[in-house]
Amino acid sequence: MSLRTQKIALNPNHKQSTLMAQHAGYARVAFNFGLSSFNAGLDADEWRTYQDIKREFNAVKRERFDWCDGLSQNASKNAIHNLGDAVSRWKSKQNRFPVYKKRSDRISYQADNGVGTAEVYKKRIKLPKIGWVRMREELRFTGEVSKVVVSKHNGRWSVSILVRCDESNYTHQPTLFDDREPVGVDVGINTLATCSDGVVYDNPRPLKRYQRKLRRANKALSRKSKGSRNWQKAKDRLGAVHYRIACIREDAHHKASTAIVKRASAIGIETLNISGLLKNRRIAKALSDSALSRFLTMLKYKAERRGVPITEADMFFASSKTCSNCGEKKTDLTLSDRTYHCTQCGFESDRDLNAAINLSPA
Repeated sequence: MSLRTQKIALNPNHKQSTLMAQHAGYARVAFNFGLSSFNAGLDADEWRTYQDIKREFNAVKRERFDWCDGLSQNASKNAIHNLGDAVSRWKSKQNRFPVYKKRSDRISYQADNGVGTAEVYKKRIKLPKIGWVRMREELRFTGEVSKVVVSKHNGRWSVSILVRCDESNYTHQPTLFDDREPVGVDVGINTLATCSDGVVYDNPRPLKRYQRKLRRANKALSRKSKGSRNWQKAKDRLGAVHYRIACIREDAHHKASTAIVKRASAIGIETLNISGLLKNRRIAKALSDSALSRFLTMLKYKAERRGVPITEADMFFASSKTCSNCGEKKTDLTLSDRTYHCTQCGFESDRDLNAAINLSPA
């Protein structure tokens, strides 16, 4: 058994959107109440568990939060439980001390009750106290739904569904007649990925494409009075541009990584020192726009799910400077040299293709 998550955009009506916003507010209030109670316990040298905080909240919620009677209690229960997890991580020094949630923070709440009773049917999902809400696409995974989180980002509601499914249904089983070959993958800024078999995946560079629109949206936001209605509208427009950039980048990464994994029997990739590369101010912005580290991470987990072995080259392996024909290392190769020419054997090839062949696990 394995856990798979899929985030799907929702298409709620006005009443459903209002109810989801109220549930998110209920979760925020419960979390802040629990954090205040926990802090009060620390001041009194008393360690309060999330069960103690939950009992305290249930005792006072009808008096202090009477507006939440018609809402699902899963929102408050899960919020306090999440507070307990945050405190546990802080206690084990894995994370910082939890902070209070603001209205301007990410709007979200966990809708299920933790026993896998959430219902999903085709392009609809049933949320407690809200009913059936339309989804933009169907759930790809089959199995028991163990967690449902509803969130709002840039004015769009979406749901993240965690499914406990059988791993064998999604893992590629190689056969004797599998004609796939090992593939080396070289990532870069000009092209997102260059494979050793000559296939090239373009890098959309969405930040560069939307830079002018992003600059105008930022300038419009700076001219508004902070907190005003027009300021909020300008902020939403800026967020919409950022959301568009993120979607274009993510779409290109998913399409390229899926295509590579589907046609490769084994994959060889490079190990990038992203933090070190970002210190070069000439390529830092373009490198951030490409998000190469995220692409390689996506390639790794998709290969693992399909049972495709993946090999990572050493961080100091000079894949671009080494001749894929004779193995001679060309030390004077610069970033501006897009064609690799070996002075030893006369081999000539595209720089990225030469690196991809060197990275091939075959």
